[in-house]
Amino acid sequence: MSRFERENIDHLLEYLNQQIIGQEGLILRLLIALLADGHLLVEGAPGLAKTTAIKTLASGLEADFHRVQFTPDLLPADITGTDIYRPHDGSFTFQQGPVFHNLLLADEINRAPAKVQAALLEAMAERQVTIGRTSYPLPELFMVMATQNPIEQEGTYPLPEAQLDRFLMFIKVGYPTVESERNIAKLVRRQTQALPPTVSQGMQSPIPQKIIFSARQELFSLHLAESLEEYIVQLVVATRNPTPYSEELGRYVRYGASPRATIGLERCARAHAWLAGRDYVSPEDIQAIAPDVLRHRVLLSFEAEAENISTDHVIAEILARVAVP
Repeated sequence: MSRFERENIDHLLEYLNQQIIGQEGLILRLLIALLADGHLLVEGAPGLAKTTAIKTLASGLEADFHRVQFTPDLLPADITGTDIYRPHDGSFTFQQGPVFHNLLLADEINRAPAKVQAALLEAMAERQVTIGRTSYPLPELFMVMATQNPIEQEGTYPLPEAQLDRFLMFIKVGYPTVESERNIAKLVRRQTQALPPTVSQGMQSPIPQKIIFSARQELFSLHLAESLEEYIVQLVVATRNPTPYSEELGRYVRYGASPRATIGLERCARAHAWLAGRDYVSPEDIQAIAPDVLRHRVLLSFEAEAENISTDHVIAEILARVAVP
């Protein structure tokens, strides 16, 4: 494990925790998604630092950032870009859209119509944008963080299961603790008094993208025992057919996780172990990240909804019942 990459990522983590108080779980998962080369879906009430988190992450990297507020009147070209006609020579030139930035925040993604969501889906899955007959590759460092507001559902377009499956993790963000709330107020007061609004809040030395790429390669050098590989598989299979573990769980699950969950769970567990400073993956790494990887990939039955059973409850039961190696 390279000490250089480790020190840079630790510095970035420390910087994020200094700037964003009370959301340690979100910060950790942002870095996990960055190292595992995946996308995040984040659900939480307004004002919980979701936008601030990814914007601060971008300021700590040599990467550009763009935020798009999704609304019902948004068009696919507003995301991907479009061909612009040049009347002086009769030609067309492609004008890139916001999706060509390294870090993209899709704010309130469920407020955009299906065509816009589909345009973003191609960018997330294929890492390219197709306009007419031409495909344009996206940056090598590319991550989408989409947010959903769980409070207001009127006038929204729920994401289809196919698109939900393209997100590496689904994070639920809660309110900070009372002590964190006090520290937030102190931080805002200190920043307001010490710095004029025009001064940048970024790190003095943003981390080059090559550090992230190098760290991604190191993830695959971590030792993952065959028994833990089998444990990951059994967890995913249990979401599809939990009856052998519990007949009650069998009544609650309508559809289980896809093979993308197996791939994502391994990558996220490796990133979790790497960030903890270990050169091996432990069962605790898998269990810590499993709810976020599986939450949006398990569909419950009508019976579960009638009994007010949540997906998190089902996943917790599966983690408790599948044997740990």
